[in-house]
Amino acid sequence: MLSKMVERLVSLSVGIMLSTTLLHALPEAFESGADAHKLFATLLAGLLTFFLLEKAALLRHSHHHEGDGHHHAHGHDAREAGKSGWMILIGDGMHNFVDGILIAAAFLANPELGIVTALAIVAHEIPTEIGDFIVLLNAGFSRLRAYVFNLLCSLLSVAGGLLGYYTLDQASGLIPYVLVFASSGFIYIAVSDLMPQMQRRATVKESIPQVLLIGLGVAVVLFLTAGH
Repeated sequence: MLSKMVERLVSLSVGIMLSTTLLHALPEAFESGADAHKLFATLLAGLLTFFLLEKAALLRHSHHHEGDGHHHAHGHDAREAGKSGWMILIGDGMHNFVDGILIAAAFLANPELGIVTALAIVAHEIPTEIGDFIVLLNAGFSRLRAYVFNLLCSLLSVAGGLLGYYTLDQASGLIPYVLVFASSGFIYIAVSDLMPQMQRRATVKESIPQVLLIGLGVAVVLFLTAGH
């Protein structure tokens, strides 16, 4: 039941993240008057940065656990999770801190963009946090300890949001570049991480809900920004 919910949320978050990025964040940045060449350079730098962070296992983690259908020897995933439990918390905390800064930048650029950016991040974070919780349990954390550490990591987004709001408010010229950097992260996560997960389920029966949920994600963003 839980895995089904995560799968549905992944599809929904793809629609929300891509539509937020391509229909709102990037147009907002490029319409700001900032130099287009520098914005594209920021987009390229962002994509490469997220790729390197993934390589360092600081941003995206494997959320596999025993019984997930992948063919490993019994206990393999638990051992791997045990090695990476604290690394996951460090990476998740950094990720949430940056998310807070990105949300602040989006709100400073445009309140409606701030809402859809926050929605895109929440849509992605729900399945991510569920996966992290499962990995921490496999790493030997008690349910209470895993929940508390996940909560503390999530609160770092508030710290990032406050820092971003007060810093970027004084340096508004940086906002378009932060929006483009955020967009590179959304595009990378959606295309490199989430969509390949969806492609593993290739039957028509499984594909139809995926397509419908992506469409729903796009529709939600369009509805929230209808007056923009």
